[in-house]
Amino acid sequence: MSVASAEAASRAGESLGRIIRAYDDPVVRSYCAVRFMILRQRFLFEIGQYLPSSGQVLDIGCGFGLFALYFATRNPALQIRGFDLNARRIEMARQAAARLDVQNVRFQVGDAAAFRFDESIAAAYMLDLIHHIPQASVEPLIATIASNLRPGGRLLVKDIEPTGGGKLAFTWALDKLMDWKAPLRYWTPTEVSRLLQSFGFEIYQHRMIDYLPYPHILYVSTLARDTSGHDRSYWQRA
Repeated sequence: MSVASAEAASRAGESLGRIIRAYDDPVVRSYCAVRFMILRQRFLFEIGQYLPSSGQVLDIGCGFGLFALYFATRNPALQIRGFDLNARRIEMARQAAARLDVQNVRFQVGDAAAFRFDESIAAAYMLDLIHHIPQASVEPLIATIASNLRPGGRLLVKDIEPTGGGKLAFTWALDKLMDWKAPLRYWTPTEVSRLLQSFGFEIYQHRMIDYLPYPHILYVSTLARDTSGHDRSYWQRA
């Protein structure tokens, strides 16, 4: 590793530590530490390389705001807007942003699929979200994002690939430990790619190899065409 790379890694590590310490609740701090252990610095670099250098970026299902705060801190030219349905988590995200004095991030309670934006979006990302939400809710969410992305804009979807063996079983057990009532549906790469392509995205599947037993996959989706003519018949074709 070069000196410059080592310094960048050190600064990023300091950012992760500062974000974790910005939360008062010890349970939330522990949760943050676990999330940053799973999607740790190397993976955040892998995801972040596909974000634009500036512009408005949506964090869909932002939770406590961990990754929005990380990317906003790492690139002040981004304007990150986080959405989550959980009001308590959004309030804690706002408090952490204020404590860290991060000015280029906003957090909002609500369903991103129901919003219309007054300016085009440069990019959006969803990290380990779609396997936690009802299948019927995914298409309208993608539709809203696609209709508001600027030409050439990107949607990054990080999720779990349903592979055989122990990796998926481990991931399922951990998901149930975090919220045993929540329904789970792990989408296959074919299903995710097909849905994204139906909205005019060109897809690159970036598999993130982990020494931990997680079958990570990142769908790098670039908007290639106008989506106004989408016939919303994906589920009939699938």
